[in-house]
Amino acid sequence: MGYNGRRMSGSRSRSRRSEAAVMIQTLERVLLFPVLLLYLELVLHVYMKTSLAYAPVYIVFSLAAGLFLSALTLAWPPKVNSIISKVLAVLLSVIYAVELIAKTILQSYYGPSALKVAAGNRLTDYSDVIVSTVLHSIPILLVLLLPSVLICLFGNDFPGFERFDIRFAAIVLGACVLCHVLGIGVTLLPWKGDVTPAWLYKVDTNVDDQVEQLGLLTMLRLDVKHMIIPVKNTMGSDFSGIDILTPPGGSSSSASSGSSSQTADPTPVTDTSPNVMDVDLAALAENGANDDIKWLAGYFNSVAPTKKNEYTGMFEGYNVIEVVIEGFSGYAIDPELTPTLYKLTHEGFVFNNYYTALHYTSTSNGECQTLLGLYPKNGNPITMKRTGEVTFQKDGQTVGYNAYLTLPQQLKRAGYSVLGYHANSEMYGRALSHSNLGYDWHQFQVGNLKSSSRGTLSEFEGLEVSDSGKLLWPQRDTHMIEASVDDYINSDQPFHVYYLTISGHMPYSNNRVVAPYRETVRALPYSETTQNYVATVMEVDRALELLIQKLEAAGKLEKTLIVATGDHIPYFNVDTLEELSGQTFGSSEAMEHLDESSIDFDVYKNALILWSASMEEPVIVDKPCCQVDILPTVSNLLGLEYDSRMLAGSDILSDSEGLVVFTSNSWMTDRGFYNRYTQTFTPAEGTSMTAQEQESYVSAMKKLVGYKLNATPLIVEHNFYDVVFGNS
Repeated sequence: MGYNGRRMSGSRSRSRRSEAAVMIQTLERVLLFPVLLLYLELVLHVYMKTSLAYAPVYIVFSLAAGLFLSALTLAWPPKVNSIISKVLAVLLSVIYAVELIAKTILQSYYGPSALKVAAGNRLTDYSDVIVSTVLHSIPILLVLLLPSVLICLFGNDFPGFERFDIRFAAIVLGACVLCHVLGIGVTLLPWKGDVTPAWLYKVDTNVDDQVEQLGLLTMLRLDVKHMIIPVKNTMGSDFSGIDILTPPGGSSSSASSGSSSQTADPTPVTDTSPNVMDVDLAALAENGANDDIKWLAGYFNSVAPTKKNEYTGMFEGYNVIEVVIEGFSGYAIDPELTPTLYKLTHEGFVFNNYYTALHYTSTSNGECQTLLGLYPKNGNPITMKRTGEVTFQKDGQTVGYNAYLTLPQQLKRAGYSVLGYHANSEMYGRALSHSNLGYDWHQFQVGNLKSSSRGTLSEFEGLEVSDSGKLLWPQRDTHMIEASVDDYINSDQPFHVYYLTISGHMPYSNNRVVAPYRETVRALPYSETTQNYVATVMEVDRALELLIQKLEAAGKLEKTLIVATGDHIPYFNVDTLEELSGQTFGSSEAMEHLDESSIDFDVYKNALILWSASMEEPVIVDKPCCQVDILPTVSNLLGLEYDSRMLAGSDILSDSEGLVVFTSNSWMTDRGFYNRYTQTFTPAEGTSMTAQEQESYVSAMKKLVGYKLNATPLIVEHNFYDVVFGNS
């Protein structure tokens, strides 16, 4: 009789069962977890509508992981085998179910490295969405949980949990190793595309792509691995051609005055020197403390700086109020319903091709781009949160991340009072990250939260609370302005104030923010959800109106620059944007899953406000631009000294070419749009390029985009700006 792995002695070796039956049951036990994992992976991939072309990769990795788990449940007494098998089966099914819900609500799969973030966030803010999503997802959740339920109910009979010889468990582990090696081999096949399984297996970014191409369980395993063994920089050091955004001898600037009657004064000479600082990046690239610092210095030294221009210093010495608007889309702006938003977007700088592309972690990603001028890491740790957590040893002291080029730090050095407000409790570690930027940061219930030594942390007094002291949800943005404006409006110091709004937070239900506008919006020819969304935008409009009134009354309006952008679009409600715009963008489901392969990228088109009452006429800008461009653009408008090479964004008003990068690694410039999924470049209207020129351009741009996306974690983890600028 052949070896079947069972522990046998004496009469037990003379089993009445046929050898075939014994072998079948042995296979059932061995294949229990491989089959379960294959089932869960295929169900997830089919439901999430990801490409099945990569099935060979996650099938082999599922076999390896499944054999490992099966080996753990073979060599114990039957009762122990039964308990371990059932617990593992339920745990696996629950993990896949929870990840599916997380992806649907929060746009991202969450690995172990993100558990601290999830635990620290107020999930009660999402309670309505969580409940509705779970209820809507009951059928697929049942499909995911079904195998574990069957194993718990009938597993003792089929496949049974008899004890196997430990040597047999070792054989199964050997098969696990072989399958794992085979899986790595499959990743190394010549897969087509810019993002391949082999590349994804080596990085700790692109979580969605990892799940699609490697499988959910492999993504989770790699996340744990990278928590212990950080990934290495594999980007290479070929920086040739990445100065492509500044065409030699030409200008791609598309800013123009809104009036043709004004004649230019020929006397003034515009300073067009580069916006750089006196730092020796070449020397740092040679002598940096480690390879990553050398790489960053070499990269930034190869980037073409943007030039000063006619708008440099236009608002020098002005107060600056910056607003990041929760869940905002410019498609909701209406001259009658939102007159203040309409005024600010049409009478200041008018950006016709501004995009708020979704990147990792919704609101936090929008803040990262707007405040840091950098693209967030497409994975954990979350960039904005990490800037408040990471510490370094310097001169015998523990110091935090130095966000030297951010607006609050630049303006604080210039003598400004710097304050920030968010009418909510702690989320995404803002107490640390935003005080580390230099803000006197105000939020609800600071309690025992820690702040950075670079700023302060204060209780946001005067918010709307219940009789029991609980913060009413959602807070009204008008009340946020009312409760904070007296902190700075009469200051003799110039001030920079940052607001992160909350009224536009999903879900767009018939809530307390909608109430004052309910009668107006119910007359609109939209669904109730869209009507409610319009009401939240009307609330932001009234908040900005109130702010302007307060500034005017204090005599500060003429000398104040107002900057405002959305953190992200209302991605849960693409149908709402389609109603408002009259266009078709794709499904909300695709947006919820951050699946950019099947959407119209114009869904991200938005409104950027750069406005001052001192402007005599609008300035029209047609260049493609996005949130990372806000910091360098405002820095130039204020006449601040900054180094344009060391930010991911560019001064929109300079002669550099515009660039918008999407989370999928697709991108848009003045010269056209590149779709990562189809690997095709579509030249912009009026752009003429030979095939060779196009190939060269796309190749250089893909390299530059990769550097921009992947430089951020290196900057943060090595405190690069502190290395370059120190405490100067």
